[in-house]
Amino acid sequence: MLNISIIGAGRMGDIYAPIIAQRPDTRIRFIASRSLASAKKLTDQYGGTPSDNIAAAIADNETDAVIICSPTTTHLEYITLAARAGKPILCEKPVDLNVGRVLACQVVLDEHPVLFGVGFNRRFDPAIDQLKRRVQQGDIGKLNMLLLTSRDPAPPPLEYLKKSGGYFCDSTIHDIDLACWISGETPFEVYTAASCMVDPAIGELGDADTAMTTLRMPSGLLVHINNSRRAVYGFDQRIEAFGDKGMLQTLNHTEHTLQQFSADATHSQPPLQHFFLERYAESFRREVDDFIHAITQNSTTSAGLSDGLLALKIAQTCQASFELGKSLPFDA
Repeated sequence: MLNISIIGAGRMGDIYAPIIAQRPDTRIRFIASRSLASAKKLTDQYGGTPSDNIAAAIADNETDAVIICSPTTTHLEYITLAARAGKPILCEKPVDLNVGRVLACQVVLDEHPVLFGVGFNRRFDPAIDQLKRRVQQGDIGKLNMLLLTSRDPAPPPLEYLKKSGGYFCDSTIHDIDLACWISGETPFEVYTAASCMVDPAIGELGDADTAMTTLRMPSGLLVHINNSRRAVYGFDQRIEAFGDKGMLQTLNHTEHTLQQFSADATHSQPPLQHFFLERYAESFRREVDDFIHAITQNSTTSAGLSDGLLALKIAQTCQASFELGKSLPFDA
């Protein structure tokens, strides 16, 4: 039985807590947060001990591993504490919004080697994982184009956006990671066109809410990523991989597969209902599976610090391309 301490009691803590509580081979040791009330709310539901002493929870002798899902600005501090304590770490993305601080994490992990995983949960979505496997085994031949669509039902609160690091580091970073992971390539050129079409207040923050990004890969592969903070029909998440021998697609999840045909409409269905908590629920469970497997089998996780650093650098290049209005070279 592995005792897992969860650091952070916000939205992401509420995702990981039931997953750890429901597994037969893990249990919650601490849920630690600067807000003891928030931590207690989760431990009342899922077990474990609430704490506002995060350092003590990480150092605790009975804590076998930690999941860090606290605010991004705290990640370096808690990664450092956990690594020095010899605890395996699963850290939510992004590791940090500053490349220098991510590199500082690398120094810590070099000095105190522990298992370290980054929470790019979408890698673990069953359909996306299957698409990647089939691309790699050559089912569609040479990959020519990769198109990723990620559109939210509505933008998050402005208070969140002020601290998010911008659209590309907050949201597009998932698509960037998937593009590199699926293709096995790193772009040499990045171009992003973006605008503010949803809420003028987002633009006043210097941010965008509507974006199209093109990544040029060394093989000639072209990657297109389109993002929007507003899709009135629901959470729109699709991937298309197009090769010289065919195409693979992942489609949106719907409540049912029943379709209606009438004089007024064909293929009629209600709007997509799921947001990311529901759409990617299985991916978070599989992400934890991967982390626990790596601990017990002394192996590595699917996404490590280098993956987080690469995605952050590309996301920041997207931001710079948007601001400068031109394509930019990328050198990892």
